[in-house]
Amino acid sequence: MKILMLGDVVGSPGRRILKERLPRIRQELGVAAVIVNAENAAAGSGITVALANEITAAGADAITMGDHTWGQKEFAPTVGQVANLVRPANYPPEAPGKGWRLITTPICRFAVLNLLGRVFMQPADCPFHAADAALREIPKDVPVFVDFHAEATSEKITLAHYLDGRVTAVVGTHTHVQTSDATVLPGGTAFISDLGMTGPWHSSIGRQFEPVLQKLMTGIPARFEVATGPSTLEGAVITFDPSTRLATAIAPFRYREPLPVPATNH
Repeated sequence: MKILMLGDVVGSPGRRILKERLPRIRQELGVAAVIVNAENAAAGSGITVALANEITAAGADAITMGDHTWGQKEFAPTVGQVANLVRPANYPPEAPGKGWRLITTPICRFAVLNLLGRVFMQPADCPFHAADAALREIPKDVPVFVDFHAEATSEKITLAHYLDGRVTAVVGTHTHVQTSDATVLPGGTAFISDLGMTGPWHSSIGRQFEPVLQKLMTGIPARFEVATGPSTLEGAVITFDPSTRLATAIAPFRYREPLPVPATNH
């Protein structure tokens, strides 16, 4: 059985390519379900109930989040309205929403766990302890897919080895750059440091170049607007054995729209 996990959806360009391409991609890849990180879906920061419903309608069976979960101030009181959305499990227990969920489709039943890294990130509870607590609650007879939204590659790799053999997959999100280290660990857990991005690829990880360049060269804060232009859709396909709930393969996936061909004078 196969499940597709997609990297961070960035703004309207990411939502557009998701709507246009995901139904066909699901069919071509023959996946049983799709898990989408959408913490940048609303103009690059956060999500709303309406956008979560839009992403679900495009073909997402589950939605994961990250450090921008509360980027849209109206979302926190309404997060309970989105039945397939998972926010980081290592947020304080008083935070609304759920850190893991059981997802049931006509083809399969699985659990999705979302965790937030702590290295070079905002304060959060320990993701290792949060993972242990969640796995004590999640039914033992379902495959478990972990989205670890983190900055540091070392933290992602270490968590994956910590959970090896206990979950089906640990995938990293947040950096918006797909990595080349996809592998199945010795205990049967699929891993990749970062799925990549679903959004405008001719950009600085989804943002317009100019304000990012200004900030990097001058140190003066600038508003990082979502870029326009052709988009990419990136992630990984995890193949697993339903009887063992362990992975047998992981393959990075990318669909990229080309840049427009420059006009030439004849």
